[in-house]
Amino acid sequence: MPSPEKREKIALFGGTFDPVHAGHMEVADQAVTALALSRVVFLPCRQSPHKVQRAGASEADRLAMLRLATQDQPWAVVDDWEYHQPVPSYSWRTAEAFQVKYPRARLSWLMGWDQWAVLPSWSRFDYLAELVSFIVHDRDGRGAEDAPSYPGVRVTFVSGHHPASSSRIRDLRATGQEAPAGWLAPSVQRYLEREALYR
Repeated sequence: MPSPEKREKIALFGGTFDPVHAGHMEVADQAVTALALSRVVFLPCRQSPHKVQRAGASEADRLAMLRLATQDQPWAVVDDWEYHQPVPSYSWRTAEAFQVKYPRARLSWLMGWDQWAVLPSWSRFDYLAELVSFIVHDRDGRGAEDAPSYPGVRVTFVSGHHPASSSRIRDLRATGQEAPAGWLAPSVQRYLEREALYR
């Protein structure tokens, strides 16, 4: 007698990825390992409702860099769905659409500790929590014991301690410097140099 079909576990990882760096890849890899995810969908957003500034690189450049950074990871998928939606990008809309796209999957939302701390301020937070569970990564020594808890919200905490920062990479390049070794995939570094991004 065949065993019941197991539901695929997929994490949605939204962000500006301006640029994508080793820290993003580390936390995604940690989530895959800790939760036995079958894939992580990287979702570059057009305009984050939680960030005032515009992205430093174009949508096309950010998408191209994501594809380069993830090309050797069998669990990584890059999807430009949010590029084709009204701005600003709201997570509940994305989660709703991906429930339709992957109707048999269990969806999670991968986010940073700072986002988790302000999650109730997100648009339709309660509805989003019905659609997905959450995976929260910590870069600054803050873990589950320091995190706020929200009744009825499903969450798992994973480690992620890589020092890379998109804003720091942009600032360094704006002053003619390069990111520290190991912060960027070599293919992304070459892309930045070829396109003279953030200069």
